[in-house]
Amino acid sequence: MNSQTRKTVVQGAAGAIEVAIDGPSGGAPSKGMAVIAHPHPLFGGTMDNKVVQTLARAFTQCGWTAVRFNFRGVGGTAGTHDEGRGELDDLLAVAAGVAPDGPLCLAGFSFGAFVTTHAFGRLSVSRPIEKLVLVGTSVSRSVAAPIDAEAHLKTLVVHGEEDDTVALSAVMDWARPQALPVTVIPGGGHFFHGQLPLLKNLVVRHLSSTVV
Repeated sequence: MNSQTRKTVVQGAAGAIEVAIDGPSGGAPSKGMAVIAHPHPLFGGTMDNKVVQTLARAFTQCGWTAVRFNFRGVGGTAGTHDEGRGELDDLLAVAAGVAPDGPLCLAGFSFGAFVTTHAFGRLSVSRPIEKLVLVGTSVSRSVAAPIDAEAHLKTLVVHGEEDDTVALSAVMDWARPQALPVTVIPGGGHFFHGQLPLLKNLVVRHLSSTVV
């Protein structure tokens, strides 16, 4: 993301997982780790995706250490695409590797958000997740996991009104039975072209809020 980005490797079930770590802005003490998952590997998704980097900047601005990684078969990460199953293992391996304890946030974009819903379900039973951010969540190609009602106030779901990759109506069909709020960006597409500063500000506002 910048010259201060630290590259490392975490061992996962399929082998080495390529990881990029950015500390909090201005060298401030870190509040904890935020693991961020990227969009679909078969459609060019990587940890350097602009939306993923926007999420990372929001977290570092708010004092978190942002952890991006490449799913299996992408960049320097071993393995091959596994339709979400192995990718969930990748995310869990990264979380265990970089943040075995301490405060943890999860975030994802598109396919990465779908995987993140399942990671949240796995991890939240054994440790607290401070914040959950889901952007352009893929719910039509794969079944996203529901978010426990007690976690709704710590969860931000953002979707573009004009998303032609994942229809807003599909996300509403997923969110409606849960009564899970969805923040809609008017005129926004799947990649939020021209609206990344707005997306970042929405995430910063969510990360700065206090759940009571």
